[in-house]
Amino acid sequence: MRVPVGPEGPQWSTRAGAARVLFVVHNVTSATRLLDVLPLFDADPRVQCLATCTGSSPYLHGVPELLADAGLPVLPWEQAVETPVDLAISASYGGELHLIQGKLAILSHGIGYNKRLPTPDTGHRTPDTGHRGPGPGSEPGRAPVFGLSPEWLLRDGEPIAAATVLSHPEQLTRLRRACPPAAHTAVLAGDPCFDRLLDALPHRDDFRRALGVAAGQRLIVVNSTWGPRSLFGDTHDVLPWLLDSLARELPVDGYRRCAVLHPNIWHGHGPGQVRAWLRHAEYAGLTVVPPLGPWRQVLAAADAVIGDHGSVTYYAAAIGTPVLLGAFPAQDLDPASPVAELGRTAPRLRPYEPLLPQLEKLLTDHHPDRYAQLTALASSAPGASAGLLRRTFYGLIGLAEPSPPAYLPRLLPPAHGDDATAVPPATPLRTPLQVLTHVHDRRPTAPPEITVTRYADVGSGPYAPSAPSTTASPPAPAGQATPQVVASHTAIHEDAPDSTRLPLADLVLHDSQPEPAAWTQEAMRRHRHCAMAACVTAPDTCLVRVPDGSLVTLTAAPGPDDRRDRCDPAVYASALYAWYERGKSLEDLLDGLTVVTGDAAHRLQVTITPPG
Repeated sequence: MRVPVGPEGPQWSTRAGAARVLFVVHNVTSATRLLDVLPLFDADPRVQCLATCTGSSPYLHGVPELLADAGLPVLPWEQAVETPVDLAISASYGGELHLIQGKLAILSHGIGYNKRLPTPDTGHRTPDTGHRGPGPGSEPGRAPVFGLSPEWLLRDGEPIAAATVLSHPEQLTRLRRACPPAAHTAVLAGDPCFDRLLDALPHRDDFRRALGVAAGQRLIVVNSTWGPRSLFGDTHDVLPWLLDSLARELPVDGYRRCAVLHPNIWHGHGPGQVRAWLRHAEYAGLTVVPPLGPWRQVLAAADAVIGDHGSVTYYAAAIGTPVLLGAFPAQDLDPASPVAELGRTAPRLRPYEPLLPQLEKLLTDHHPDRYAQLTALASSAPGASAGLLRRTFYGLIGLAEPSPPAYLPRLLPPAHGDDATAVPPATPLRTPLQVLTHVHDRRPTAPPEITVTRYADVGSGPYAPSAPSTTASPPAPAGQATPQVVASHTAIHEDAPDSTRLPLADLVLHDSQPEPAAWTQEAMRRHRHCAMAACVTAPDTCLVRVPDGSLVTLTAAPGPDDRRDRCDPAVYASALYAWYERGKSLEDLLDGLTVVTGDAAHRLQVTITPPG
């Protein structure tokens, strides 16, 4: 690089006298923590921020794109270690950090330091060569604790970092025990990631709306760290069962499902491969959050998290979210760490048993203060990390802090799109749906009410859902409408990847057709076995063609808060199918229809256009 650093830098730079702050990236995981603190230097023309990559991590995929998006000048590592800087900031101990010419501050890239890792980046930096034998905090035969052991913190017996940034005094206690020579470098400065998450909690409802979580729905987040003993890993390999059970057992309109995976999974196996592994789960309604996506907003919006020993699962518990541990290799953790305590506290997933009852029990039994002790261990200064970190950084540089208060940017509601920081656009379910309906004809005292419960049909398997009974209901009390028996039908999107399933459809679905009425007519002609064709024409509206050629428009009324009903309008077509199948008159719906999904009731307006 020639500008703004390098031999020609002073000649060609416009602000050649700026202090140099070098962000040292190892992989996408560590870079995300650096991106958290990068805004602390905003609006200060006295500082020139730079970036480099050590090249030491096995997970280099995605780093060039991330650095390009950050827009900072990127120095090759060889040039970076020859360039004097006023401050270098890293969120990992990997690589030859001791070669950096300047003061070094090292942050954790997760919830403190908890995991045992065998060696620092073998082949790029070996454990402390000046340290002979096990350190005072080492356990013979056990891998050192990443970030708190001499093997990681020292070089020739001296600390690599000028500032070892910790988020809580419990880490300092473990540091003093494990690596006394580095204890004097410790700085307690809170946790910027946790602070941004705490700041986001009042906006939970906004996040849920942005994620398409409808009234009465529960958002279940599946989270995995990396490694063979993680939830996504293949040591016990519960993932295939879990994905199958999430799709098969959870009614699609009662639950939304998201997956948040560690960046090392994405960049270790390749984004295309990860998406291929999750393809059928996505067809069945799983939203897969990309590695740079809004995982914190998803976490803030969640009703429950199925996770493991990673930081994201701990963050979920720390904000009071119910947690179910699907994997937890205690042997990979420092037993004195907060994450190890989570493993001793949180309930465990029971693989190969019905999933839905486990989730219902988790939600019913949970108390918001269950993990209060873990919350207290997440940060010694909740909400204050921005000020503490900026003071530390500017003190190391030797500059006076800017006068405006330090802050971290607020997390905004998730956007939809193909951008790396967005969630994938909402798409209709592409898997066949088995639909159970229950008709309550409450006329003349009230509009008819139809309960619709949809399940993803993921094929034959041993984990069938506990479907509602199809036997007749008990007689209704005198003066009340008599409920009908449960009926079922199959609804399939016309663009379902497996077109061989379409002949099974009683109801064919589509969305966003430019000429929806014409499409319904063509669909009825193409799929002569189906009874109805329905096209979603707006976020709250569905157009349905019935067997006699009539077009029925079903539109959801706004909710009590005057916000649009976020239920999938294809549900309304299934309700209409159930009504029509009973031989009921369409005209009887002109005064309105109530559709029930899970715990939510949706009031519909019905209009009919006769054939021709």
